[in-house]
Amino acid sequence: MSAAEKKQTGRILIVDDEASLRKVLKATLKRAGYNIETAKSGPDALAQLAAAEAQGNNAFDVLVCDIRMPEMNGMTLLEQVVLTYADLPVIMLTAHGTVDLAVQALKKGAFDFLSKPYEREEILTVVQKALGQRQHARSRVRAGNIDGFVTSLIGQSSAMDQIHQMIEKVADTPSTVLITGESGTGKEVVAKALHEGSSRKNKPFISINCGAIPENLLESELFGYDKGAFTGAVGAKPGRFELAHEGTLFLDEIGDMPIELQVKLLRVLQNASFERVGGIKTIDVNVRLIASTNKDLSQAIEEGAFREDLFYRLNVVPMHLPPLRDRPEDIDELVSHFISIYNERLQKTVQKASLAVLEMLKVYPWPGNIRELENAIERTLLFAEGAVLQPGDLPPDFVAKMSKEDENAHQMVTQVQAAVQEGLEKDASMKDIVRQATVEIEKDLIARALEETTGNVTQAAKRLKISRKSLQLKMKEMGLRDKGEVDANLTSETKKGQNEAETD
Repeated sequence: MSAAEKKQTGRILIVDDEASLRKVLKATLKRAGYNIETAKSGPDALAQLAAAEAQGNNAFDVLVCDIRMPEMNGMTLLEQVVLTYADLPVIMLTAHGTVDLAVQALKKGAFDFLSKPYEREEILTVVQKALGQRQHARSRVRAGNIDGFVTSLIGQSSAMDQIHQMIEKVADTPSTVLITGESGTGKEVVAKALHEGSSRKNKPFISINCGAIPENLLESELFGYDKGAFTGAVGAKPGRFELAHEGTLFLDEIGDMPIELQVKLLRVLQNASFERVGGIKTIDVNVRLIASTNKDLSQAIEEGAFREDLFYRLNVVPMHLPPLRDRPEDIDELVSHFISIYNERLQKTVQKASLAVLEMLKVYPWPGNIRELENAIERTLLFAEGAVLQPGDLPPDFVAKMSKEDENAHQMVTQVQAAVQEGLEKDASMKDIVRQATVEIEKDLIARALEETTGNVTQAAKRLKISRKSLQLKMKEMGLRDKGEVDANLTSETKKGQNEAETD
């Protein structure tokens, strides 16, 4: 029994308008151990996907879809699935398997394609690869890194300004770019920005995650294979390099590429040509290569896990994306952007985040970076009731995690919890409890800003991004005294004491 034929787990939706084909494919995948559902049309498939998503843990892992269907063709269905279920791998089936059609499907976000007729081994292998990507995506979600990272290059910090300038300078060049940075910092977004800013923007942008595909399958994914190259290869199939001809190929997580395959990649970069797996014909390609990694490649070179000569070929234009914790000044703009996105998706009417919420978000270190922030804002909007997000709207597990990471955040969380408990004991309304919690947070933020600026109200107001007058009013309401007034009172008391001493 081959690796692909071993009993597997996963829930797969098959979409085909021909009942006989649905039946055959269902039987093939079911024998391999998969849980199979079928749909006879695009609208039927979308309805089943929505129902499964609503059930949470019962969502589909892979979608297998025919291209030629009445009512809604496979390409249209693919576009809607990619838009709504960004991390769901879609495998396209076609009896008209040309390279051009494959490029079109992959450009629209398909995971892979198969030409009819296909062998049992072939469909099982492709499904196995798709499940590998799905599991990889879910592991990143559990780590706080949501794959559905749709934001553009947002941020006005000096670090992001440098990134913007570099993209403008190198986008329309053939030079290879190596993007480094932690997971969730937006490396794929930068790669797409480089592609869109180049003269290749109307050509394919093909991406592949080197860490999400099993080592024994990655070579054929990159370079394709000829008929008979291995068991199940009943026909020739182009790889990602071939599909990206005259466009851009993005190798995500290049640091996870096996050392043996790095040799072949280096040869392609040097000669701009390669041979398919099992093939003898040399294929010339014109591809602009962009690679990314969250690993330290210098350390990988020392450990013998990455070739030094390949590193120098890739590192022609190095771009490092800073972690979100190093640019907290961009959080306001990012939060506003995500609120706008999820207002539309979740049919909410939230206007903004309160100052207290923004300050809490700025002190958190964001190990999952922008993806984690997006996740937090989406979850917050799901349960928010008011027009302005308050500390009490933040997800409880996120708040708990934040309190462990930062002493200031811990103080905020403690104050919020105390205010909530007091409100519950008094049987107060939710609105009153949230209002009191916000007051406690604001009081803490103001006191801290005054302490950090040695009591300078003007500077404290600038740090809090409110007017001096507003700060003075809040200080008066909260019983926090202006240092200037305190000094004036002390001076007055000193003078009074001196006069009394002279009289004596």
